[in-house]
Amino acid sequence: MAATATRVSTITYSGDVVGTQTLSAASNAASPAHVQVVTLASGFNQIDKPTGGTTPVSVTIVPPTGNTTSITLKGVTGDTGIRIHNTDPTTVAFDSSVSSIGLTAASTVTGVRLFWT
Repeated sequence: MAATATRVSTITYSGDVVGTQTLSAASNAASPAHVQVVTLASGFNQIDKPTGGTTPVSVTIVPPTGNTTSITLKGVTGDTGIRIHNTDPTTVAFDSSVSSIGLTAASTVTGVRLFWT
C-alpha cells in the first residue's frame, strides 16, 4: 500500500559561515513508507526495493550507532562503489528503473535501517 512521502534535507552552517539550506525533493505519492532493518553479511548484499504497488525513489541508509565496520554502496557486485560513513545516514535517490542496491560489508553488520521513500 502506497503513502505520500516528502524528503527534505536541512543543512545548518555555523562558524565562519552561518546559514541554513533546505533542499526538498519532489513528493512521492507512491512511496512504500517502509522502514526495513537488515543484517549485512560479510561481502556483497543485494537489497531489493520494496514493491507491492509502490515506487520508491530513495533510500536512507542508517548504520547502527557505534558501527566500526566499513560499508560500501554498490550498483552490482564487483563495482568499486562508494564507501559510506560508518554511522551517519546516507540518502540515495534513484530512477524508478532501479530494482535493487548493493551494500558490501567488511564483516557482519546487524541493525542497519533502510528508510524507503
